Amino acid sequence: MLRAFGIAGMAAASVPILSACGVGGGEKPTNGASEVTGGFNWRALEGTSINILQTPHPYQQALQPLLADFTELTGITVKADLVPEADYFTKLNTELAGGTGKHDVFMLGAYFIWQYGPPAWLEDLQPWLENTSATSDEYDFEDIYEGLRTSTRWDFELGSPLGTGGQWALPLGFENNVVTYNKRVFDDKGITLPDTFDGLIQLATDLTDRSENVYGIATRGSKSWATIHPGFMTQFTREGAKDYEFRGGELVATMDSDKAVAFTEKWIDMMHAAGPTSWTTYDYPQATGDLGDGKAMMVYDADSATYPKNKPGASREAGNLAWYPGPAGPDGSYATNLWTWSLAMNARSEKKHAAWLFLQWATSKGTLNDAVKSGIFANPVRKSVFDETFKQEVGDGMPGYLETFETVISSSKIQFTPQKKFFDTTEDWAVALQDIYGGKDAKSALSSLAKTNTSKVNL
Repeated sequence: MLRAFGIAGMAAASVPILSACGVGGGEKPTNGASEVTGGFNWRALEGTSINILQTPHPYQQALQPLLADFTELTGITVKADLVPEADYFTKLNTELAGGTGKHDVFMLGAYFIWQYGPPAWLEDLQPWLENTSATSDEYDFEDIYEGLRTSTRWDFELGSPLGTGGQWALPLGFENNVVTYNKRVFDDKGITLPDTFDGLIQLATDLTDRSENVYGIATRGSKSWATIHPGFMTQFTREGAKDYEFRGGELVATMDSDKAVAFTEKWIDMMHAAGPTSWTTYDYPQATGDLGDGKAMMVYDADSATYPKNKPGASREAGNLAWYPGPAGPDGSYATNLWTWSLAMNARSEKKHAAWLFLQWATSKGTLNDAVKSGIFANPVRKSVFDETFKQEVGDGMPGYLETFETVISSSKIQFTPQKKFFDTTEDWAVALQDIYGGKDAKSALSSLAKTNTSKVNL
């Protein structure tokens, strides 16, 4: 059934969804949105085909069965290639650097825009959004949460904030970084959810019983940039710390400020007292896995990563999990760092119009409504879909999820300062955390990190 933009009853070509690249009529190469003229027409490129690159994820899994709807709507066939996340960005980076244009559309995390945008590997989607010949008047880009639209825009100028420059991707789904906890245990013990960071540390410590293989709170700890961006960066920001400041024409790393050092010392102390014993190896699968197994009493990480663990049969503690925003900052702030999986267009694509039709279809109200109904798609990027469909999908089985989302959404955005050396410098930050965990003085480690990072980002 055709659902995109509410369009139904359109005659459709009977075309298989997966076809070899180049089967059917081809679109003439276009240089940009300005070449698309006339009235908007979903079937303007009937008979052509596009290639998309994806990595396994609940968002991808929810979208995959709907690809046939896109072909029915447009007559455009889609060949979808799937690459494991461990290899995904290596493959994507190699392909984009080579300028092959093999994949017209690909999944992209917003931080990667800061790396892939400056060398002109990404198509600016703003001209496509503004072209009424290319974009349906039902698309309603403003319906996407502002923090997500802002997070996928930047002008690549040192010191410029997000929300400037081109629109380099369309958000598909996203994650707020909050606290998920074992409600069964909390209810049994009559625990009140802590509203300060110190309270969270004390609770996590009290819940830890190493003799029973139970501990208070799981977070990421591996030598990866991904260790910094979820719970750590969220609480770091709430406590009033910043990663960089723009001074005298350069970015100055400030992760060694007094507030940053004090927070980091507390975070590492919490991991020693109440974290997993092998914290330095932990990424989100280990952290959320321990929560689902009943080993970790809390996880400070992505809400959509813990959401599936509460589905019937998904984990030992399924049905026992609940959510809350985590501790507010001293000023009452619920500033929250987000991650958004988005869809971007290859600037070297020779089928940009067809790729654009796919991008707007995949992020449309109708498609996202259907994806949410799969039961595995958490946090749709559109407010209308969240209000009309996701709230009903969550129901009563995910206590605190909706309340938490609505508490943080107004202040949920990328809290990092955008800069082109993000992955290198943020991985260095994770290494510094491990050094502090291993006994190095926090002030010394963070001062060394800040000095190095200041040099790197200003090269």
